[in-house]
Amino acid sequence: MSPIDGAPDTGRAEAGAARVPPHAAIWPKRLPRQLTIPETSLWFNLEVSARRYPGKPAYVFFGRPLTFAQLQAQAEALAGWLQAHGLQRGDRVLLFMQNCPQFVIALYAVQRADAVVVPVNPMNRADEFGHYIVDPEARFAITSVDLAGIVAEASARLPQEQQLRHIVATRLCDTMPEVLDDAERPSPAILEWLLADPPLPPRCTRWAQALAAGHRPAGPPQAQPDDLALLPYTSGTTGLPKGCMHTHRTLMANVVGGGLWGFASAEAVSLAVVPMFHITGMMYSVLACIYIGSTAVLMPRWDRELAGRLISRHRVTHWTCIPTMVIDLFGSPNYRSFDLSSLRYISGGGAAMPQAVAERLREEFGLTFCEGYGLTETAAPSHSNLPERAKLQCLGIPIFGVDSRIVDPDTLRELPPGEAGEIVTHGPMVFKGYWRHPEATKAAFVEIDGKPFFRTGDLGRMDEEGYFFMTDRLKRMINASGFKVWPSEVELLLFKCPWVQEACVIGTKDAYRGETVKAVIVPRAEARGQVRAEDIVAWAREHMAAYKVPKIVEFADALPKSGSGKVMWRVLQEREPR
Repeated sequence: MSPIDGAPDTGRAEAGAARVPPHAAIWPKRLPRQLTIPETSLWFNLEVSARRYPGKPAYVFFGRPLTFAQLQAQAEALAGWLQAHGLQRGDRVLLFMQNCPQFVIALYAVQRADAVVVPVNPMNRADEFGHYIVDPEARFAITSVDLAGIVAEASARLPQEQQLRHIVATRLCDTMPEVLDDAERPSPAILEWLLADPPLPPRCTRWAQALAAGHRPAGPPQAQPDDLALLPYTSGTTGLPKGCMHTHRTLMANVVGGGLWGFASAEAVSLAVVPMFHITGMMYSVLACIYIGSTAVLMPRWDRELAGRLISRHRVTHWTCIPTMVIDLFGSPNYRSFDLSSLRYISGGGAAMPQAVAERLREEFGLTFCEGYGLTETAAPSHSNLPERAKLQCLGIPIFGVDSRIVDPDTLRELPPGEAGEIVTHGPMVFKGYWRHPEATKAAFVEIDGKPFFRTGDLGRMDEEGYFFMTDRLKRMINASGFKVWPSEVELLLFKCPWVQEACVIGTKDAYRGETVKAVIVPRAEARGQVRAEDIVAWAREHMAAYKVPKIVEFADALPKSGSGKVMWRVLQEREPR
């Protein structure tokens, strides 16, 4: 497979640039400003770690370890089976399952076969899944038995020439111990799902059968740094989801940088609970930990009680999460019994961490939440807070080799510190463009100072020290009688309300103001059935400017969330008349 043609050359940061960014003054001496990206592949990372640490657990799944040597051997066996059944270099393979060791084995098997992984959100139904078969022209899918029917149904609906040729399905419990220790036992509902074994659709091969077939990879690995390795899809703001083209080189930038930034080493133990199909989970729980040689404790779904026990039992040192997980953990009646003393680094993104929650985390457990920022297009982080100098509700500073700026969304003029505008980013982890969407790729980049910058579509500002702060998505702003209301700001304020567990703010039609502010509130357990909408409004009037105060409050048992745990504000927004 040849390097990708026609995409912006964001793979290498320029040396000797004259512009000195504001954050240069606070950059820690322990970190290099730029990285030398290895000229090797993702598969090579596993080969090295398996040679260095053959008997060390790469993953622990409900108490059962999978060593680096076992991971490599099973990935090679699956790669051989895929190649024996027609998989060619550069072909796209769908990966459709929740977090489990099989996800990682499958990803590295595809890499060993010099093919391309297309991770798909396991929440997709058959109506949605067909797009992921047709758009990347995939002919192979690797999934779990509970999702195999969705894959087969979506494929059967397509013309024969577009259908999948092979489906491999695994039982999630195939890599679990036969007897579970109480500390490793998930909730009854999750355990029932893990043990399920529904009948498979026709022409679907069992995972165990594929591995036991005895195939070996056909020849040595051939992947080059600029070959396509990963094709994650992003929904964006319009149209069907588009594939983001990531090469081994663009992924390796953050694979190498992640450990340096967060004090990680082969001795680290991480909690792998952010979904692996999502770029953040992919980066930290599938790619970076293999490169570093660390151990990841796997969770297939979020379960706050199990998470607390696993951190305690396995002495977890690193936890990449999303703020809603921390909020939920605090909501557990048992959270004070969890031993979080082993945690050295807790980080995440996807939504701003409410100040009240971050302060509680710091006061009760001595942990500073290091928020970061990135997109599928930037292979997760392009910005992150320094562990030793984090700011609350802040995206952080541009990481290794990244040049980010705030520009006027219309004129693209660079704006000074303090002014809000669109975040644009140039760096070694920026993707190579949207799969077979040259016009969308062209529109996504702008040239500044002779370099291509990716237009994130996010509004933010930069302070005098070079820290970036989110204002909101470009499309989410509420215009109430000419006053611009940023929903995320109102949400962060509402988190301080003693009756609020979670909040999502959206715009709704108003005869007088054009638009007005609506808050969908999940009340805390002790306030349910007690707090009234007018109580929330009255509290808000005391804590925020009048034009930001929600004029409408709606209570809900839960907020809609994506497979990666982010609040899906668009779902709520689309229900409102506009």
